[in-house]
Amino acid sequence: MRILIVTHYFPPEIGAPQARLSALSETWAADGDTVTVLTGMPNHPTGVKPPAYRRAIRRMERADGYRVVRTWLYTTPNEGVARRTIGHVSFMLSSVLLGARCAGPADTVVVSSPTFFSIGAAWLLARLKRARFIVEVRDLWPGVFAQLGVLTNRWLIGVLERLELAAYAAADAVVVVSEGFRANLIGRGVPADKVHTIHNGVRLDQFVPGMAASPLVRERLGARGSDCLVLYAGTHGICQGLPFIADSAARLAGEAVHLAFVGEGADKPRLRRRARELALRNVTFLPGVPAHDVPHLLAAADICLVILRDLPLFSTFIPSKMFEYLAAGRAVIGAVKGEAAQILRGAGGVVVPPEDSAALADAIRLLAADPERRLMMGRQGRGYVEQYFDRVPLAREYRKILDSPGGRR
Repeated sequence: MRILIVTHYFPPEIGAPQARLSALSETWAADGDTVTVLTGMPNHPTGVKPPAYRRAIRRMERADGYRVVRTWLYTTPNEGVARRTIGHVSFMLSSVLLGARCAGPADTVVVSSPTFFSIGAAWLLARLKRARFIVEVRDLWPGVFAQLGVLTNRWLIGVLERLELAAYAAADAVVVVSEGFRANLIGRGVPADKVHTIHNGVRLDQFVPGMAASPLVRERLGARGSDCLVLYAGTHGICQGLPFIADSAARLAGEAVHLAFVGEGADKPRLRRRARELALRNVTFLPGVPAHDVPHLLAAADICLVILRDLPLFSTFIPSKMFEYLAAGRAVIGAVKGEAAQILRGAGGVVVPPEDSAALADAIRLLAADPERRLMMGRQGRGYVEQYFDRVPLAREYRKILDSPGGRR
């Protein structure tokens, strides 16, 4: 099958969609499909293009058995609604105007959302190529932004929700990343037989449990001597609500515990400000690292954190970083609820209420004092993701959906 994947985000950028879509592309190509990825010039989340991509209008590359076609887009940091929207719209236009012909023929077009605007481009490409149209939903947009207070205009929210449902109606199939997402879409009128759940997962071969912790990495993360190193690695966005962890750090002041935050995002300045207000000396902030450095980062940590805001819709979300933590054999604490909490408990992790700084501090304190329990949690977590969240079998389950019955649009 000739598969065209349309996505705003793709490696060498770092993030959950980048990891998921590159793994899908590699697996499908290895299994004999002709895969092309149509994406923009890498710049997320800083808005800065690598030197090799500057002044480029279009680029064609080969990676792990598949083609990548990149088109120009307006680059901006991952902050500010207006500028980000311009960036999303620019890719919607350039992917069709600059990428349609170079992408070649396709039997199936798969679009990953967010961004929402990519769906419009992929729908038009599917029509032009007379291909089946598959919409992958990784966030419930615009619902999540309405709950976060980013969108407040009722008329605009209503228009966007109608466009969202129109996209699902136009699709031959809709793929979601959690059962909570599936229930949400079905509850809003999307036919149940059209919506399929393919969870996020992890490439197990990229993480080796028991990897020796590098003293240099631990030192860079701020740990001294026998400190218990607690790590949050990933997007510092408004969905995570990270400043409450600073309050947990304040409760742990004076103890042999150090917290490290690695990554970028719109909420990182607010987290830094909160740490300054509390005069914290037991926290370290570092920028994001390339994907190949993540295993060494996780190996240096004693405890890893998964965090989400305490909002109703977030009970349907499953942070993908959780699977990497578990694959690395780390003890994991999750300030989450709903499906993510169920998975984490099944994997042997510790779950506390979201945005409860006292409960999080207590959980860190207990695990910091119990290295044997941390070791057992790491082993159980690794076994759990080996059984249920290996990206390769998940990609093959996804591939079956592309073969499922459904007329071409």
